[in-house]
Amino acid sequence: MLTGKTALVTGAGRGIGREIALTLAREGADVAINYNGSADAAKEVAAKIEALGRKAVLIQCNVADFQAAEEMIKKAAEELGRLDILVNNAGITKDNLLLRMSEAEYDAVLDINLKGCFNTIRHAAKLMIKQRSGRIINLSSVSGVMGNAGQANYCASKAGIIGLTKSAARELASRNVTVNAIAPGFIETEMTAVLSDSVKENILAQIPMHRLGNTKDIAEAAAFLASDRAGYITGQVIQVNGGMAM
Repeated sequence: MLTGKTALVTGAGRGIGREIALTLAREGADVAINYNGSADAAKEVAAKIEALGRKAVLIQCNVADFQAAEEMIKKAAEELGRLDILVNNAGITKDNLLLRMSEAEYDAVLDINLKGCFNTIRHAAKLMIKQRSGRIINLSSVSGVMGNAGQANYCASKAGIIGLTKSAARELASRNVTVNAIAPGFIETEMTAVLSDSVKENILAQIPMHRLGNTKDIAEAAAFLASDRAGYITGQVIQVNGGMAM
């Protein structure tokens, strides 16, 4: 249980981030909901969290902006009283074959997915070190573990998150701050909804469980890593992918 704990979830308006925010609240945490463009969706998440009897704080921020990320961390800590849990979920895709990928497509994905993750960890770590406690959970991907054609930018960002996670874990462990990553497989979200039937069938053929995951699969893993039950786990990549990568 997370009673008395506080959390900030980035990209919490939709998909995996939304489910993580709601799951942490069900476990007893007060939650700061970060969003960039999906204000209405974020407000809906906040209303659901408040209906659970927990406090919800809405914070608009582009995580790729270093200074804005600092202000977001400060606001979350001020509004919630402290910051115990940081979940770095915000991410985008701009898929293209490597030889067709533009510099802008590459940079945009790295800025949000990887630099954004660095920005929030960089600022949240200061607070958690002073508290001598904290949980940082970063969302990587099976694509960052295996690679995927047409996603050089996305795979690079998600693989980078794994390296960032391990380095941060080593630096912060002595202050009782754990840093772990979750690498989801193919999950039923808005991102996967646009895939064609043939692409989905190809994906399913690679998954031993022969089904896509759902957002609850990821949220439950995040809730575990955020809890005291995971206090001796750090620097790890928890793969939640139905066996697609082992």
